Amino acid sequence: MPRPKTHDEALRVRLLDRAGQLLSTAGPEALSLRRLAADVGTSTTAVYSLFGGKPALVRELYTAAFQRFGARLSEVDCSGEPAEDLVRMGLAYRRAALAEPHLYSIMFTKAVAGFEPDHEAAGHVLAPMVAVGRRAGVPDPETAAMTVWGLAHGLVSLELNGNLTDSGQVERVLRAGLATPQRENAHTAPY
Repeated sequence: MPRPKTHDEALRVRLLDRAGQLLSTAGPEALSLRRLAADVGTSTTAVYSLFGGKPALVRELYTAAFQRFGARLSEVDCSGEPAEDLVRMGLAYRRAALAEPHLYSIMFTKAVAGFEPDHEAAGHVLAPMVAVGRRAGVPDPETAAMTVWGLAHGLVSLELNGNLTDSGQVERVLRAGLATPQRENAHTAPY
């Protein structure tokens, strides 16, 4: 009979979540494998077994944060109206950031000295935005995606830092910022 697997996916996720919380609330000096294991109720052996050490844990945390974030963005339903769909993507971005702020900070800050992020992980955020732009028929979905990302990221950062307290304002600013600009030809697409 095979030995039961004690270092499973559920433990891996709990360790990643706790590592993200420690980094975002107490800083990188708080993230020790011994403390992490104790906080989750496991052994340092389990951490080493699942991740191989602290550098690999941090890299996995960074990648998992982008994957989770991208999965939330991929859930956006398109209305077929480009400007509305871009607003929906911006609002989904906000919901994803507020749902797991400890992971959001890992994604967009240099949380651990010496850690070099894998910039390909950012594709988990950009790809769903480009896909929504394509499904909505936006002529330049890459530029539209970067516009949504930049605007939503700025608003979310302000909100998470306590500088923006009116959540309705986020939607109003997204709608204003992503609206079709007034041009000589009213039928010209925004991107």
